[in-house]
Amino acid sequence: MAARAARGAMETFQPRYFTPREVSAHARPGDLWVSYLGRVCDLSPLVRQHKGDVLLRPILEAAGKDISHWFNPKTRDIQTHVDPLTGCIKYYTPQGRFIHIPPQLPRSDWANDFGLPWWKDSKYEVGILASKTRRVRIINTLTLQEHVLEVCAEESMWEILRRYLPHNAHAASYTWKYKGVSLDMDKTLEQNKIPDEDVEFYRLNLDADLYTPGILLYFNDDLTEF
Repeated sequence: MAARAARGAMETFQPRYFTPREVSAHARPGDLWVSYLGRVCDLSPLVRQHKGDVLLRPILEAAGKDISHWFNPKTRDIQTHVDPLTGCIKYYTPQGRFIHIPPQLPRSDWANDFGLPWWKDSKYEVGILASKTRRVRIINTLTLQEHVLEVCAEESMWEILRRYLPHNAHAASYTWKYKGVSLDMDKTLEQNKIPDEDVEFYRLNLDADLYTPGILLYFNDDLTEF
């Protein structure tokens, strides 16, 4: 019963959280992601819609990167400044004017009927940028294979299991344990009392990668495959 429920959950699974490394993998015009203010957005449709437009340049140059510095975190809008030519408050874009940013002065060819600017349009949002990432070792006690995963601190153990599936399609047929205690798959690493010791390692001037907590997988004899 539990395996059947897990299979259903995995089949409909959509990642909620992404690491900066995952965002950086989408850095081409046809597959362009950016992150800002904790959001991860796929701007590929915007690039296709405005292909050839010179105003795409700053966005293309930002492919795969975090652009939170473009925004005012309080208003969640593009940074503004007082324009020295007009004395008016204008968007501040030192990286260059981009799509949906109005020109400095009124122009007859500027069309503002596009609706929401892309940075306010939720249709581009694909997930949440991890506030912190962690490394964990997944050790299969049946095969003795070991894999190190970079995961998002906010992810539940089910979401971490989903990341592990490429290494073991039967991952849900195992009991996951840390220091002999079965893990609650609906909870995060921290909620399962798997400590994040990066701060302590930093305080001691030690390399945090020298210690990566290990999660042991014990086979349940139930060949659940995704």
